[in-house]
Amino acid sequence: MTTPVEAEQTQAEPAGADLGAEDSPWQTVVWNDPVNLMSYVTYVFQKLFGYSRDHATKLMLDVHHKGRAIVSSGSKEKVEADVTRLHAAGLWATMEQPS
Repeated sequence: MTTPVEAEQTQAEPAGADLGAEDSPWQTVVWNDPVNLMSYVTYVFQKLFGYSRDHATKLMLDVHHKGRAIVSSGSKEKVEADVTRLHAAGLWATMEQPS
C-alpha cells in the first residue's frame, strides 16, 4: 500500500506545479441561508478572518445577492479549519478545489 500512495503524491506534485495552484488549491465557500442576519455574517468575517468592515461587507453582499462567496483559500488543511470555524459560528460553508 505504500507504493501507490507514494506514486500518487509524486504525480500530484508536478501537476500542481504546472497549474501554479500550489499556494491556493482550495477555497472556502460561504452560502446564503435564511437564518443569519447580514450584520452577523459581516461580523463573523471580520472576527474569523480579520477582514476590514468594508471587505467583510462586500463578501456578505456577495453571499446575499449571488448566493455564495469565496471567503478564504489555501491548503486543504487551512480551508478545512476555516470551514469548521464558520460552522461553529452558524454559517453554511463548504470547501472546493477550483478546476
